[in-house]
Amino acid sequence: MYAKEIIEVLKKAGASEGDFIRVMLRDGCVREGILMPRSEFGNEKCLVIKLKNGYNIGISAKKIKSVEVIEKRKKKDTIPQRKPSKTKGGKKPKVVILHTGGTIASRVDYETGGVKALFSPEELLDLFPEMEKYALIDSKLIANALSENLRFGHYNKMIDAIEKEIKKGVDGIILTHGTDTMAYTAAAIAFAFENLPVPVILVGAQRSSDRPSSDAAMNLISALQFITTTDFCDVGICMHATTSDDYCHILPACKTRKMHTSARYAFQAINAKPYAKVWWKEERVEFLQDDYVRKSDVKGKLVVRKFREDIKVGLLKAHPHLMPEEVLAYQGFDGMVIEGTGLGHIGIESFDELSKENEEVMKALKKVIESGTIVVMTSQCLYGRVNMNVYSTGRKLLKMGVLGNLTDMLPEVAFVKLAWLLSNFKKDEIPKLWHTNLRGEISDRTLE
Repeated sequence: MYAKEIIEVLKKAGASEGDFIRVMLRDGCVREGILMPRSEFGNEKCLVIKLKNGYNIGISAKKIKSVEVIEKRKKKDTIPQRKPSKTKGGKKPKVVILHTGGTIASRVDYETGGVKALFSPEELLDLFPEMEKYALIDSKLIANALSENLRFGHYNKMIDAIEKEIKKGVDGIILTHGTDTMAYTAAAIAFAFENLPVPVILVGAQRSSDRPSSDAAMNLISALQFITTTDFCDVGICMHATTSDDYCHILPACKTRKMHTSARYAFQAINAKPYAKVWWKEERVEFLQDDYVRKSDVKGKLVVRKFREDIKVGLLKAHPHLMPEEVLAYQGFDGMVIEGTGLGHIGIESFDELSKENEEVMKALKKVIESGTIVVMTSQCLYGRVNMNVYSTGRKLLKMGVLGNLTDMLPEVAFVKLAWLLSNFKKDEIPKLWHTNLRGEISDRTLE
């Protein structure tokens, strides 16, 4: 609730949440927008309005001279609801959209000025009517969560939902997801399924649908075009490739990282190429590589392996002045991924009086390994390959039993792979499986 002084100004103007208002400031400036409810963590003495460009701004009560209502909020949704079209004879492919949260399936609620999540097929077709051109759409809610809050149990819910839809005979699956941890989930889905018989494409949005620069429609429609017009049969990510609305990339599930906090082209393939470009306005798919799983390649029976929800895997970032206590925090864990420096290093050597603590770090790492924790090495450089043969530090780590030499897995993919391996295989099987390319997580050669 707003502070008393803001409530009095709004009461005097007869303004309510969702009204389009004009705010006159004491310095002569004027601001117009939809009156928004106060954020849970916002300043109660700041009036919040949504501007026409989609951004919210806060205006201090001290700066407000008066408020005028330009237009009262609409009592009913301005977008008419309609049922999805049916195709005689079932000629269109069947695609199900599974929702886990994020901004990808949302629009402005004209009664409140806020953003409303949409999950039913009818609502989705109202928001993205182009979709019915390509497929018969079904839509289901798995979770409605900020992606940073997801845990392995949520991965299992997604895996169960995907398996259920595959058994129903769908032709493709789109998984909407918040962008912050979408790359983790893509890897988790990729590892969970062997002999996947349909494409599964994860889609997110960097900009919400209440902003003119929203990427939600383009990303979703591009994923749908790709699923319904190609023979691709694997897990991928579909997101904007540039700052413009020209094409999306289809990215490999186990070689993709979010590289920007807010740009629409945030998702990039690392040590790999995108699978394809989708020119959505031209309705054209341009493959960038031939090395992808086709529907004709899938011969065996579907195998599904989920995650143990009580598995403990840590992710430690190497840095100067590392303390042994940081390493010992993972003692007794099932696994630990080290995001090492350079070729795969961590400070374990002493070369003068100031570096004596590094010896304690090495002892701590030995204790962690002796406790039964599987320890693997990646590089925080991201590009390139781990090579612990080159320097003495790396050779010591290899001798201690640290896995990961000559691999080029992204740290987050390594985290997911290790958790999945520990959930489904015996510990003595893991060294061999770790160095085996199971889902495209290890490149055959290093790209320049």
